[in-house]
Parts: sequence; C-alpha cells; structure tokens
Amino acid sequence: MISKKEFGRTGHQSTRALFGGAALWDVTQEEANKVLDLLLNYGVNHIDTAASYGDSELRIGPWMKNHRKDFFLATKTGMRTYQEAKEELHKSMERLQTDYVDLWQMHVLVNQQEWERAMGPGGALEAFVEAKEQGLVRYLGVTGHGLAAAKMHLESLEVYDFDAVLLPFNFILMQNGNYAEDFCRLQEKCLEKNVAIQTIKSVARGPKPDDMGGYTTWYEPLADQKAINSAIAWVLGNPDVFVNTVGDIKILEKVLKAAEKFSFPPDDDTMIAEIEKYGIKPLFITDEI
Repeated sequence: MISKKEFGRTGHQSTRALFGGAALWDVTQEEANKVLDLLLNYGVNHIDTAASYGDSELRIGPWMKNHRKDFFLATKTGMRTYQEAKEELHKSMERLQTDYVDLWQMHVLVNQQEWERAMGPGGALEAFVEAKEQGLVRYLGVTGHGLAAAKMHLESLEVYDFDAVLLPFNFILMQNGNYAEDFCRLQEKCLEKNVAIQTIKSVARGPKPDDMGGYTTWYEPLADQKAINSAIAWVLGNPDVFVNTVGDIKILEKVLKAAEKFSFPPDDDTMIAEIEKYGIKPLFITDEI
C-alpha cells in the first residue's frame, strides 16, 4: 500500500500519490471502472479531477456513488468570474454525482490578467468563498502550470488563505534556478500556513514529440519502470509534497508501483545519469504553459 500523510490542514490522511483524473479524459466507463478499481488495490484514497478534463468527471461519477465515503474528492474550474465559476461547480457536482466536493481549485491560475479577474470584484474567488460557506465545498485551492506557477501561488496566498496548491515539480525543472527559488519560497510559506502541496509532471520526459507512442499526456512521459521509479522517488523524497499521478491509463500502474515501493530518494548523480540515459528535457522554458 502507498503511504499516507496529512493533507495540509484538512486532517485527511491522503496517500502521497493522488490519482490524477486527467487520465480518464477520453475512456469508456468500463475502462474507467477498471482504473478506479486499481486505486483500491494500492490504497489510493484521493482523486483529483477538473471540469476541463474531457469526460473525467462523467466517468468518476457512476463509480463514486459506491465509494464516496472512502475518497477525498477534488475538482477544478478554469472560470474566472463569480457566475461562471458558480455554475461550473454545480455542473461538476452533477457529473460527479455528489452533493459536496472536498477540494475545489482555481485551475491554471498563472496569467496575471486572469488572476486579477478571478481575485477581483465579481471574480471566481467570491464564488469559492460562498460555496465553502454553503457547505458545497470543504476546502479551497489554486493550481498552476509553467514557470510562473510558484510565484503566482505566493501571490494567491497573500490574497486568500487557500488550503492547497498544485504545481510542477521534478528534478530537471528544479535545476532552473529561478523556479527552484520560487518553489522553495512557496514551500516555506505552505509549511508556515499548513497548506497542502500537490505536484505534477513528475514523470515528464519532455515536450510532446511528433510520435507520442499512443500516450494521452500533452507531453512525452517516461515509460520505463526504472525511470519512473527514480522520478517518483525523487519527488517523494521531499517529505512535504504529494505527487499527482500521470494522465495516461497505460502508465498509471507503473507510477502507483513506484509510489508503493518508495523508501528513499535517489541522489543528484543518479538523477543526472537518468537525464542522459532517457533523454529527459525541460518541459517548461517560458512562463507560459
């Protein structure tokens, strides 16, 4: 079974590997059921999806009816105004077949203009606070991709006391000095405020090539089990973070196996050798996703 730790201030003991619902973007209900049943085999008890993840919420809903009490359920909205965000939350709850969401997150909030709209008068933040007051959601969070994510999350935490953040984190990304500095500052702030830190792109090999080999991620993922073991172990070597699993059902179990067997992180020399062996490249080179 995958080990657990407290998910920030929520009090929930979440598995350190959280299921990334993007993997269910375009699958049948039968395929989704098999994937979700797989989570039970590894003890995963936390699902993270989004309204924009294709059919993911629709696939999780029918299965979740019988498992709701056993899972911490998170979803996201990319809407930036009060009304749009409010409407999307109710659609998400309908698709997920639940009357409440454990964690509702502002999705990919890294663009400055979108951030100002979401956080300003009539913005999505008003819908978030209202939903929490009404008991429709228990906790609130913010997510981001790209090199600006950590810096923007710090700004978000200055405006509102969010319960969770989500952003990219892997070895090659942390060789970017500016991003590493921002990430460490964010981590320090989150520890101070007991905010959960979720990480993504742990098994990214690099930007999407012409031939993806049938993978459904928007980047090229690592596929070799040994490479995945090292990548996941390096992320989980940071005791303050969770790792969100890959958005591809064919690689998912390899990631779960890696998380289950984690005991200690590889050293820098090992990770540098992995970069050379597997041709790992930075996924983000600008502030844009």
